[in-house]
Amino acid sequence: MVDYLKLQNGSDIRGVAIDGVDGQSVNLTDDVVVSIGKAFALWLKNRLGRNENIKIYVGRDSRLSGKTLESKIIEGLIYMGIDVYSCGLSSTPAMFMSTVTEGHMADGAVMITASHLPFNRNGFKFFTRSGGLEKADIKEILLLAQKNDFIKCSGGKCSNVDFMSVYADGLVKKIREKTGEEKPLHGFKIVVDAGNGAGGFFVKDVLVPLGADTRGSQFLEPDGSFPNHIPNPEDKVAMSYITKAVIENNADLGIIFDTDVDRAAAVSSDGKEINRNRLIALIGAILLRENKGAVIVTDSVTSTGLSQFIKEQGGVHHRFKRGYRNVINEAIRLNNEGKNAPLAMETSGHGALKENYFLDDGAYLCVVLLAELANARKKGQKLDSLISTLKEPCENGEYRMNILCENFAEYGNQVIKELEEYANTVPYWKIADDNYEGIRVYADKNHGDGWFLLRMSLHDPLMPLNIESDSVGGECLIKCDVYSFLKKFDKLDTEILAK
Repeated sequence: MVDYLKLQNGSDIRGVAIDGVDGQSVNLTDDVVVSIGKAFALWLKNRLGRNENIKIYVGRDSRLSGKTLESKIIEGLIYMGIDVYSCGLSSTPAMFMSTVTEGHMADGAVMITASHLPFNRNGFKFFTRSGGLEKADIKEILLLAQKNDFIKCSGGKCSNVDFMSVYADGLVKKIREKTGEEKPLHGFKIVVDAGNGAGGFFVKDVLVPLGADTRGSQFLEPDGSFPNHIPNPEDKVAMSYITKAVIENNADLGIIFDTDVDRAAAVSSDGKEINRNRLIALIGAILLRENKGAVIVTDSVTSTGLSQFIKEQGGVHHRFKRGYRNVINEAIRLNNEGKNAPLAMETSGHGALKENYFLDDGAYLCVVLLAELANARKKGQKLDSLISTLKEPCENGEYRMNILCENFAEYGNQVIKELEEYANTVPYWKIADDNYEGIRVYADKNHGDGWFLLRMSLHDPLMPLNIESDSVGGECLIKCDVYSFLKKFDKLDTEILAK
């Protein structure tokens, strides 16, 4: 019997949808998915306070199991009397936009995706007009599905709708508004790598109408086996493919999306990656021109150089917890308190703007970049000239250490507690004052010239250790110091540090 709560992955549902990987049995079975569909319908009815005239949009990415899961979750929704609109191949941001776009205004939406996870995995993201569901909402839905006590309702039906064209038209309109031109990308060569996910639409439906030359774009056809590379802007191999495409095609800009297009990264004309800290800096600099004194909210592993850059641009850097929902919710909280926080962004490529419903939308990030690209040309400048003063670390790395016990959260928190106590005794370390998760410690110039952050993973039994240094060899010095303390914890696999 499937334990539904084990399908929860933060504010998403994820599981194994098809066979093909040893030791991973299918837990997103037909019955389970139908039950999840029924549960979301009941949850939404309770949230809306009505039982009739409810419409839900459903989309999917390119995964091999997508069509099957789509048919089964629609079956569950119809059972509950929901009017379902099947959108077919879609992006995650588009599914949210179906709830706030005139002429559509869905009461809720479902996106079938597991982001960049392997081909056998899949899952669900849910939206209302208030945004993506929170962890507590997902738990409630899964408990309803587990209980499986539903009353069949009449009236449910399914219709097909091409919402992706509507969504793409909105992106085109936004770039034209930001540039004041009908074809602002005329004369630019822009290559896109969709990683065989759902992002191929961006070439035909966004770039071409704006006048761009898109020859050299690659992996635009949806293929859930992901035959070329993992569709993940954080992956070094994936980034090497788009970098190569930019250089070989002499492109002005390269764009890469993850599978469901809620994340993106870019490559400048000289082949230099614009992701992680560089992407946050670029988007932040664009927004801070019109929002002096504004707060830029990021996750906890952003660099010291980024903090300095944001300050130089007239902004305030607010580091928060890892997890795109955590970062977005923190920015919303700050705005509700009367502060101006126009951007919430993770180093993973999740970026959400206040001007766009605080929706983490990789395509909308590219709207901002493309508008800036076109406007910079009018001034005789290049896109990446905005971040020419960004100081980047000399060395950095991330080390992920497994926790080898069942009560991993308790064990990991104890490690952090003891490390904090120890750090207070080290004369050349200083614990950060503005830290919201784990422990962040600065090391002086003679002992690493940088910082480290040890934290718990959001969902898994492991502890990531991030290190950054402004000196050659500094990362190794910090790593050795941290390892000398952590090696005593026998349930923490520190082998990666020992190497």
